Amino acid sequence: MSSNLAILRHGITDWNLEGKIQGRTDISLNENGKNTLSSLTVPSLFQKVQWITSPLRRARETAKILGLEETRTDIRLIEMNWGEWEGKKLKDLREQHAVSMRKNENRGLDMQPPGGETPRDVQDRLKPLLQEIGKSNKTVGAVSHKGVIRALLCLATGWNMLGKPPVKIDWGCIQIFSLDASGSPSLYKANLPLEKRYM
Repeated sequence: MSSNLAILRHGITDWNLEGKIQGRTDISLNENGKNTLSSLTVPSLFQKVQWITSPLRRARETAKILGLEETRTDIRLIEMNWGEWEGKKLKDLREQHAVSMRKNENRGLDMQPPGGETPRDVQDRLKPLLQEIGKSNKTVGAVSHKGVIRALLCLATGWNMLGKPPVKIDWGCIQIFSLDASGSPSLYKANLPLEKRYM
């Protein structure tokens, strides 16, 4: 038996469309996001597994609309804390703080918004969860966030968040990671599509 984590990003919000950094800000899905998800479901392989979600509304709403009934929230899946940057646009921050932003972003896994977390901090809170799943010999599904999935991809591939990621992630798809008994992840399958729901 092996352990797997099948992880999915939440659906679309207004802030996603506006290019605003959400972080811990508790934004709901917009109508477009809800309508898109309402015609989809996870592949049958993952319909009977335990699903966990970030406690933020956009993740919980995504799980509910996809028809994932056996869910619980886990604080370790919450989005990266973007501190003072939440509600702002990255392009605006880059224009306003050109030199300091470039230096901060060039720190890769140690980039830190003022008052926020680093991607390495996100990895550190994910590791105990990965260890629990790794010991379980089960597949677990998760609805989470872009920052969490990127931090997980770094753990799995050794990417340091500098330059292009080793895999182009489709944020509307499921990413599957294999976990060994210690919780160490490797990317098993990228970009597994959601399936059409037949009513």
